[in-house]
Amino acid sequence: MAAIVNNPLVRTLRELRGNPRACVLTEPMFGVPYNLYMPFMSVYMLALGVTDRGIGTLASLGLLSQLVATWLSGAIVDKFGRRVTVLVADIISFGVACLIWAAAQNAVYFVVAALINGLWRIAHTAWTCLMIEDAEEHHLVHIWTWISLFGMSASFLTPIGGWVVNRFGLVPAMRGLLAVASVMLTAKAVVLYFYSHETERGIRRMEETRQRSVASLVGESHRVFGQLLRSRPIMAALALLVVTNVYRTVNTSFWGVLFTSKLGFPDAQIAIYMALRSIVMAVCLFLVSPRLTSLRRFRLPLWTGFGAYFVAQGLLVFMPPRSVPLLVLSVLLEAFAAALVNPMTESLLTVSLETHERARLTGLVYVLLILATTPFGWIAGQLSAIDRALPFALLMVFFALGMVLVWAIHRWQPSLEGGAEG
Repeated sequence: MAAIVNNPLVRTLRELRGNPRACVLTEPMFGVPYNLYMPFMSVYMLALGVTDRGIGTLASLGLLSQLVATWLSGAIVDKFGRRVTVLVADIISFGVACLIWAAAQNAVYFVVAALINGLWRIAHTAWTCLMIEDAEEHHLVHIWTWISLFGMSASFLTPIGGWVVNRFGLVPAMRGLLAVASVMLTAKAVVLYFYSHETERGIRRMEETRQRSVASLVGESHRVFGQLLRSRPIMAALALLVVTNVYRTVNTSFWGVLFTSKLGFPDAQIAIYMALRSIVMAVCLFLVSPRLTSLRRFRLPLWTGFGAYFVAQGLLVFMPPRSVPLLVLSVLLEAFAAALVNPMTESLLTVSLETHERARLTGLVYVLLILATTPFGWIAGQLSAIDRALPFALLMVFFALGMVLVWAIHRWQPSLEGGAEG
């Protein structure tokens, strides 16, 4: 018991107050519905007539929608405030999009939902500012660790989604899960609104932009963009995020397709492996991550994490059909890797963005991130149409690149390691 009480993560959770506490503790309200429907989304699309290439195109289309939303997000967040923007953008991007997915009959529905869902990037910029601006720097890595923990904590319940799919069939089950998700995600936005407050920086930016239009604020992006390009810490964090974002895009769209088609497992078993990944990730986040992840020493966790990701993708590419031991090993390695990489990359970006222009810089960073990531949904779709293992061979290349990037960042910018308190 003493070990749990003295765990750095538990200590941080006890110490959190105000907006950071509200943002962290409401995260399970996102994780529960998201992790119940998302593992089945790609096979749901296949069942409604969307092809492999169509899934890849939808992934890229969603990223293009995110690109536009992200470009506008900094100006919108400064103009209308962090708190209100999170409320409105979350309800539209998830509450409404989930209803459209639930009613989907063909690819057109998925196109419309992808365009609407892309607005979550506006909510993300606002939510990040809301959570971070009042937080203490020494809490940052552990805050992002808790976000990862709570965000995927509901994956423990993912087998329930598998049971629903097995009991009612894929399409009816997904319609029900998505309808429930719409309600829960809307409720999450409302609860966060009532238990948070506008940040001091947010109030100041609202006052400064009161007489300005969103268009005029967006028009100043070139000045902020120049500041971004001149910042080595921001560009270093961005390079690492490109690797992880390509992984999320490809894995989310094609893991279920590989699992059911090339590897030959039933649809309902997707939930079992997703739950296993989440359980292991939670254990690693709680027991391993606090001891290895530090802003002072970022090389070891990132090298280890990218290496584990590389091996995990290699297993998916080369394993024979229905090889449960190799699939379990791949899932375990991915979970371990995520527990190391995710908090570190997010924390490195958060520290690099400590500036008066946080909202607009955050938006522009994610614009560049999406621009770099967008083609890979389409590319993965083309590769999957040839061989459903090829998207994961592509990921092997990216994780190898990630390990090289960590070495290069330390060589070119050694001040990143040792320059911030962990």
